[in-house]
Amino acid sequence: MINSASQKIIIVGGVAGGATAAARLRRLDEQAEIILCERGEYVSFANCGLPYYIGDTISERSKLILQTSQSFYNRFRIDVRVKHEVISINRYSQTVTIKNLANGETYLESYDKLILSTGALPINPIQEMNYIRESAVAKTPEKYFSLRNIPDSDRIKDHIDTYRPNSAIIVGAGLIGLEMAENLHKILIDVTLIDSADQVLPQLDIELASEVKTYLEKNRVEIELGCSIKKMVDKGIHLEITLSNGRVLETEMLLFAVGVRPDTYLAKNAELALNERGYIQVSEHMLTTDPNIYAVGDAVEITNFITKQPDWIPLASPANKQGRIAADNICGINSRYGGTQGSTILKVFDLTIAATGIHERTAKRLEIDYEKIFTYSDSHASYYPGASKISIKTLFNPKTGKILGAQMIGKDGVDKRCDVLATALRFGATAKDLIELELCYAPPFSSAKDPINMIGYAIENVLTKRVRNIHWHDVADLPRDNSVIFLDTRTMDEFLNSHIAGFINIPLDELRERLDELDSSKTIYVTCQVGLRGYIATRILMQNGFDAYNLNGGFRLWKSIIG
Repeated sequence: MINSASQKIIIVGGVAGGATAAARLRRLDEQAEIILCERGEYVSFANCGLPYYIGDTISERSKLILQTSQSFYNRFRIDVRVKHEVISINRYSQTVTIKNLANGETYLESYDKLILSTGALPINPIQEMNYIRESAVAKTPEKYFSLRNIPDSDRIKDHIDTYRPNSAIIVGAGLIGLEMAENLHKILIDVTLIDSADQVLPQLDIELASEVKTYLEKNRVEIELGCSIKKMVDKGIHLEITLSNGRVLETEMLLFAVGVRPDTYLAKNAELALNERGYIQVSEHMLTTDPNIYAVGDAVEITNFITKQPDWIPLASPANKQGRIAADNICGINSRYGGTQGSTILKVFDLTIAATGIHERTAKRLEIDYEKIFTYSDSHASYYPGASKISIKTLFNPKTGKILGAQMIGKDGVDKRCDVLATALRFGATAKDLIELELCYAPPFSSAKDPINMIGYAIENVLTKRVRNIHWHDVADLPRDNSVIFLDTRTMDEFLNSHIAGFINIPLDELRERLDELDSSKTIYVTCQVGLRGYIATRILMQNGFDAYNLNGGFRLWKSIIG
């Protein structure tokens, strides 16, 4: 349904949600007057591709620009005004004040409906640190950067091309930080990652984050966690960086990738409702507290699809969906945003990292009833060349088996497995549903029992109590007395190479013949390399009258965090 009277719609912000809203509006209403104001030079550019442009994976800068002002007008007859910043909103007269950044002039523009797609701004902690620029080098170029848009990438690339730095420090070990670490490394720049958190990638729990950290270090990326920059001195040729842990580093360039904050200056001054963290509050129709103003993208508070709690998850795909929904409602279509589940994927060197749904820290914080399992499956049939392991952590409801979230790491097949789980999660799937999924199989692509099916089987074993698990963090608290037996079921060579203190070794294939060596009055805690042999051993023991528990994730997981 389209409103009978032609409308005038102003969109503030021309990237992601704003550009999507503009195109959708035109497809729905050929007569509407649509003005899109963007304070930057570009609309509809691929900001997620910027690290790969800096690393020369994307060699043509023009590939990052998806639409120009002219192409937008040619295709959609939309009035796109770049370098035009909306500086204020008068809700009562339904006007905005726009500043032409090219000449400094300001003017008023009326609207029937307004869409705010102001996005987020990178956090720059330079003001919070002791920054000294020695007088002798006052005329040398700045050596610190952030990355949010094409001009940012131009500055970084120009600096690299002009000064050929050999080293860089990246502050922030999140998505952008890791992508930039890979791409700077690719163009032969030594990289050090610094983060105040105790792990890389806040999207992951510690188990998989530890695996990513180890992999980065194997690729010669130096990592300093649990610290921040306290002092920075520009010495001309390099920056001298003093960390909070006392270490002093030298680097030729510094990149801040510590996250973003919502750009809600306009909304705040217009007295639209914001939450306590400064995000614009909107309805499921993307409508603000003003009936004529919508807001979409990184600046808005959303509902977490899993927890049903207010949240903020700045991702491109949700922003685009929200832009479309705002346009629909302006044109009389009752579209609703169903919440964000946080599906994320990242490439770091040869590793793929993906996640969907909630992680364990969120479950604990919100006191959500959950259990977790770790599975390690081949990306495709093990006998077909090129198979590699996918490490998967899955959270589920221990009563119903409903999937709450998953994280995974591997070199191949991670994207499609996380996409399947993201889809399953969106439709409320349980472990039983994962078991019953009929997924494509041929040796180059998968196994007859896909890793997704294996997650379902593993959860079902927990729900039916065919196995009782302990986790890596439980091991230190287990009793060390005569009431328990610690059993490692790996081969003798694996055991002798490294094992958890206090464990004895009986290889799985010998266990049935050596049951008389075990005291059935004692509780037995079993481990193997990744949990599979331990599960089989636990089944043998339980069916022979033993009280047995399996270390989920096995020795491999325990060692990656504790060892």
